[in-house]
Amino acid sequence: MSSSLTRDDVAPPDEEGMHDGLAYALFTPSAPARGGVVVIHGADSRKENHYDWGRECRAAGLAAVVYDQRGHGASPGMLDGRVLDDVAAMAALLPPGPVGLRGSSMGGFLALTAATRLEARAVVAICPAPGDLLLRGLRQGRFGFPADAAALEPLLAQADLEAAASHLGDALLLLHATGDDRVGVEHSDALHAAAPESRFIRVPGGDHGSIQHDPELRGEAVRWLAARLLP
Repeated sequence: MSSSLTRDDVAPPDEEGMHDGLAYALFTPSAPARGGVVVIHGADSRKENHYDWGRECRAAGLAAVVYDQRGHGASPGMLDGRVLDDVAAMAALLPPGPVGLRGSSMGGFLALTAATRLEARAVVAICPAPGDLLLRGLRQGRFGFPADAAALEPLLAQADLEAAASHLGDALLLLHATGDDRVGVEHSDALHAAAPESRFIRVPGGDHGSIQHDPELRGEAVRWLAARLLP
């Protein structure tokens, strides 16, 4: 009696490297792409945890760059006042064209905060953490990554996410689980109230990480991005 084994390899990123001190992975579709999506992970995460978003964007015809923030994964140093410059540096790796931002938790904060500077055509914010919550966590030492607190505090203290959401309007997609006990859903409720034209997917139950890699919700978000970024 014979048996056979099958193996399915998941396609890797199309390019990996270092840029401006940041480790990144670039996903590019087979057809030429215009613009694309910067995927920004949350506190104490790393780029490989979000390759599913890179692959989904690539399959939808979008380029995507996923990167390790400073002090995370393969990016050395510590998170500091360059965080918004880093988002811009990653966006520069995408093909010329419209830019979308996708961020989760701390990455959601950065996506919203960087949107105006990058003239983002679309922003997906998943359980976005407000600046005061991040500032509290930083001061209380609740994060595992090295950080230059003095350089980060002005950004975290002064950022106005509701104003950023209002500016984006219908170019904002919010996703939040009502069972999130780390970043309460009321924070996304407030962002949606500030930008009533935005789309808000409010998911019953779940927790802080449950939405990030849910295949159905990821697919819905990528289709929304493609509708706004592709010609």
